[in-house]
Amino acid sequence: MRAHQGQYPVATVCRVLGVSTSGHYAWRQRPPSRRAQRDQELSARIHEQSRQTYGARRVHAELRAQGERVPRRRVARLMRALGVQWVTRRKRWSTACRDRRAQVAPDRVQRQFEAGRPDQLWVAGITYVPAGEGFVFLAMVLDVCSRRIVGWAMGARQTAGLVQAALAMAAESRGTPV
Repeated sequence: MRAHQGQYPVATVCRVLGVSTSGHYAWRQRPPSRRAQRDQELSARIHEQSRQTYGARRVHAELRAQGERVPRRRVARLMRALGVQWVTRRKRWSTACRDRRAQVAPDRVQRQFEAGRPDQLWVAGITYVPAGEGFVFLAMVLDVCSRRIVGWAMGARQTAGLVQAALAMAAESRGTPV
């Protein structure tokens, strides 16, 4: 009603909504209910407790630890009204362990990734794709001239055999001996 108060008379809005004018004015004069007052108190505490990262369960647990008796669903409702949401931190995965004793492979192309004709220069790489219960590793061989993948292999583990399988597929598809 307050949103339309400047455009329409209060009596007209009350008639359209099916509310008596005297009931509307009585409602405006009435103090907030105990529940509304309690919600306001809790909202201030929730905003303070949440640190803008906690979810309803954690805020509820914090309030309970301080001796506050409040249902978790009420905490969730008030958090939604405040626009406070939990923040999830993603688990960091380590997909490879570097062997410190192993030698670094020599750079045989001296970072010159250009080729004048197909099958003159291939480069290989390995990556991982998050799957339902871990990762799937993907090794691929790319022809530098055409920028096309000429061989690939997928596996559950990141091994030298995976790269060898991708290289074998590239050699077979291009008819090039390896």
